[in-house]
Parts: sequence; structure tokens; C-alpha cells
Amino acid sequence: MSEIDFSALSEQAKAYAGFEAEDEALLVAEAARLEPHLERITDAFYTELQTIPEAVPFLEGRIDALKTTHAAWLRKIFHGPYDADFAAYMHQVGVVHVQVKLPEKFMTSGIGLINKHLIPLLPEMYPGDALRIGALLKALNAATSYCLLIMLESYRGHELERFMEVTGISRVLYNNLSAAYRSARGQAA
Repeated sequence: MSEIDFSALSEQAKAYAGFEAEDEALLVAEAARLEPHLERITDAFYTELQTIPEAVPFLEGRIDALKTTHAAWLRKIFHGPYDADFAAYMHQVGVVHVQVKLPEKFMTSGIGLINKHLIPLLPEMYPGDALRIGALLKALNAATSYCLLIMLESYRGHELERFMEVTGISRVLYNNLSAAYRSARGQAA
């Protein structure tokens, strides 16, 4: 498998997600206030997942362990720092999901379910503070999108490795073909 530049991956995911320094600072500043609610978010997340027949086989007999891991992951989202180490952690979360053969669509829909349960908390926690709620909505959306982009990168890497294994194409040949393709399309190598 190729070496991943987690610093570059982190910066790229931040740019694509619109996850800005002020979002990072806001999440860290509000972490202590949000943290007591995260167990409730995790419970709601897994309650809802259990109603999706396709998800049940991935959950059976593991709910308590998954909830513990999920709660720790969710807490990490609010504490940062959002750097190369954070990106490596999020990528590893994706790798674990690849290893258990969790369909990629569950990663995307999972972020949607988390936001579904996080967003309604904000008016409850910050009544009458529309500016704070708006800033937190932006920060939460950017942070969860940032995490999702990094986690999904593990799926892309896995698919590429499988493709190279099946076709017998070496990494060098693949990189040369990719560079030639980008060059022919007028894209930077």
C-alpha cells in the first residue's frame, strides 16, 4: 500500500469541506458544553441503525462495543487538533469499516444520521442565540464532512489496491498511467 501524506490529506479535506480555523476553534471551545449530550446522540444513532435491515448484520451482538467506540470517535470530533494525526485516526476508522466490509454508503449515511441527531440539540442548548447556532451548524457540518472525506479515502485506497492486485499493474505503472491521463486532460500531475 502506498504511503499517505496525512498532513496533505487533512488540508485537502478541510478545503473541500469548508472546515476553517474559526470552525475548529468554535468546536473546541464548545466541546465541554456539547460533550454531555454525545452519549444521547450515539444511542439515537444506533437505535436508528437497528431499524435499517441492511445494517443489522453489522450490528448484531456488537451494539455495546460499537456504542463505546462511536462515543469516543464523536468526542474526538469536538476536541481536535485537526491535523495530520487526526487525519490518520479518521483514515484508520475508515480502514476498519473497509475491513468489516461495511458498504461505503453507510459511511455517508452515518454522517447524515449523526447530524440529524446533533443539529436539533443546538436550539435546545443555545436558546435565542441564532448567531451561535448558525456558527455551530456551519462548524458541525464542516467537521463531519471533513471526517467523512478522510474516512472515505480509505475506501478509495482499498479499491485501488484491489484493482492493482487483480490486474497485476504495479504502483509505478499505475502512477505513470495516471500522470499521462491527467496530462492529456490538461490537469496538474
